[in-house]
Amino acid sequence: MPPAKGGGMEIYMNIILLSGGSGKRLWPLSNDVRSKQFIKIFKRPDGSYESMLQRMYHKIKEIDTDAIVTIATSKSQVSAIHNQIGENIGISVEPCRRDTFPAIALATAYMLDVKHVDPSESVVVCPVDPYVDDCYFEALKKLADQANKNEANLVLMGIEPTYPSEKYGYIIPDNTEQVAMVRTFKEKPTVEIAKKYITQGALWNGGVFAYKLGYIMDKAHELIEFKDYEDLFNKYDKLTKISFDYAVVEHEAKIQVVRFSGTWKDLGTWNTLTESMEENIIGKGQTNDSCSDVSIINEMDIPILAMGLHDVVISASPEGILVADKEQSSYIKPFVDKFEQQIMFAEKSWGDFKVIDVEKKALTIKVTLNPGHKMNYHCHRNRNEIWNIISGEGEAIVDGEKRKVKAGDVVMMPIGCRHTIIAETELKIIEVQIGQDISVHDKQKFELEE
Repeated sequence: MPPAKGGGMEIYMNIILLSGGSGKRLWPLSNDVRSKQFIKIFKRPDGSYESMLQRMYHKIKEIDTDAIVTIATSKSQVSAIHNQIGENIGISVEPCRRDTFPAIALATAYMLDVKHVDPSESVVVCPVDPYVDDCYFEALKKLADQANKNEANLVLMGIEPTYPSEKYGYIIPDNTEQVAMVRTFKEKPTVEIAKKYITQGALWNGGVFAYKLGYIMDKAHELIEFKDYEDLFNKYDKLTKISFDYAVVEHEAKIQVVRFSGTWKDLGTWNTLTESMEENIIGKGQTNDSCSDVSIINEMDIPILAMGLHDVVISASPEGILVADKEQSSYIKPFVDKFEQQIMFAEKSWGDFKVIDVEKKALTIKVTLNPGHKMNYHCHRNRNEIWNIISGEGEAIVDGEKRKVKAGDVVMMPIGCRHTIIAETELKIIEVQIGQDISVHDKQKFELEE
């Protein structure tokens, strides 16, 4: 158990952040490996931008600098998480998709066996991607404190509804106090039924809850036979898909809800996202005086000019360009699903890459390596590669031979040779791949001998 703070009884907050999904509803900024929580749209005091993930993590650390944070996610998101948060973050990786209960059980086991959190302590589970105000993070701490009181086995955050929504399930409490026992739950209703729920004091279920770690481990052992985190991880592909609600909530009689009346929004569409932006233009963009309610989010190095448009979102990235009526933008997914295109941009633990040209037998990529980071030592069977160093300094290793590189240098890697590059400063590279069958799967990794 972590030590008490300041000689008192207060202990550090434990948080599991659920980071899942792939983003088609916010195309072209999101794709199969870049979900909405990684898009940088929130302005920092210094003028730079941060993502939902970064904002959530930094705000938690502001409330409790010693908070133990674990991110439950899939393998495809690990590199992006490391890129945005750093290496010093706990990550519970789902080997495959098995719904919310196995994912939460695995993350809880990770906290117990890897982070060594005591089973008597509480943990708060929350999605990584809602848009919230600062009081939300204080509410997370109150939720953890309430779970520590042992008055209930499960403590939910109930969000005060701002309108009769069809998108959320509803929590019906026993009374209208700040903390109340839960009487029942209601599935996503029609607008008319939602109005009736709200008159009864119902609250939105935003998927935020707290429990004692030992409680969920007991529930997990009832459904799954395993010894510890490692054993559960290895058996994960054999687990039955089951939601947390079906596995736990529906069978639990002692559930409390804590009311939350601050800002809480699901930014799952362009319409809701642009409503929460602090400014109408991010990136290179301009509108004329005849425009109204036009939002531009531009990740390209070319300008966007909008004239005479109303209630429109314009977004540009290496993945594509979207120009849409804001209301219509909610129906984007079936159209984007028809696109057949490789990933054009991705954040990695070592930096990022952007595809800038695609030919039948050639691919040109702009690579940015963060200082102190390197690529895997690897080779390719079906392509030659050329590195053109455009800025920064580093060290290239080709078939064991080391060479210092800087802006203006060119490094040639023929088929079959082993190679890597290490960034001493931020290193920007134009990588040209030439071959008959260029594929992300054409890569064999090796140990780099020092």
